[in-house]
Amino acid sequence: MDEIVFLDTATIGSVQNMKLLKRLGKIDFFDETKAEQVVKRARSKEILITNKVAITADIIDQLPDLRLICVAATGVNNIDTEYANKKGIQVKNVVNYSSDSVAQLTFTLLLYLVNKPGYYDNYVKSGAYAKSNSFTHLGESYWELRGKRLGIIGLGTIGRQVARIAESFGMEVIFYSTTGRNNNINYKRFELDDLLKNSDVISIHAPLNENTSGLINYEKIKLMRPCAILLNLGRGGIIVEEDLAKALNDNLIGGAGIDVMVNEPINPDNPLLKIYDKEKLIITPHMAWASQEARELLVQKIGQNIELYQKGKH
Repeated sequence: MDEIVFLDTATIGSVQNMKLLKRLGKIDFFDETKAEQVVKRARSKEILITNKVAITADIIDQLPDLRLICVAATGVNNIDTEYANKKGIQVKNVVNYSSDSVAQLTFTLLLYLVNKPGYYDNYVKSGAYAKSNSFTHLGESYWELRGKRLGIIGLGTIGRQVARIAESFGMEVIFYSTTGRNNNINYKRFELDDLLKNSDVISIHAPLNENTSGLINYEKIKLMRPCAILLNLGRGGIIVEEDLAKALNDNLIGGAGIDVMVNEPINPDNPLLKIYDKEKLIITPHMAWASQEARELLVQKIGQNIELYQKGKH
């Protein structure tokens, strides 16, 4: 029976089907693991599961029994994959498990910023509505998504799901390819500056790499429409956070919704926490991917990766 260790189960929370992994070998679960604890906990293990715990070349050298690293996420930037491959260790990640979850939160953030339910909820609960002489209250105006244009940066699996939902609202969808190679026939492809100038909503669903790091800075935000909404559900670092804070304080755009930060957890001195009009910004703690269904599918796909490895041994 294979020996397995999962180093940071707290990163995926309480998942009902975690017991599936117990069927695949003798497994040790740890809520979290510090760098100095990895070798001790993974020693003698053939299979290692990690979400955010880094597995470096130095650690790999101290784990002679290791044959498979399962990443409980899509990104493998915390694994020295080149060295692992050189040592004959397979590295398997998980893809296409959270598209619906991320797309759902994309529109949660968008509709929150557009419809302003927080303002209206506070109006009622403050007692102001009970004292009103009118059946309605029109303190904050909002606009409909129908007929507006959504510009997507990164038209991958998640971006395409966002596009489909946008169309159901009656929005026109355009996109910018961060690689320059995507020519999706269903939507018009724009260059970045043109997309920013001509969109009512910009939604980012791209990875962080040399093409996207610092892609949206103050000068780029200045190109956007004054009422436009900027969303980032891709990776922190695509938007320059200091520039976004300045742009919001300068009232360059209508608002922003952010689920990913450069540093996670967020630094307490991040300028986005100190913008003047806090109603213009909503920040969530990198949880767009984490619906109950998405996390259960993640565990299921980790199990499938282990099963494929085990079948390949026989």
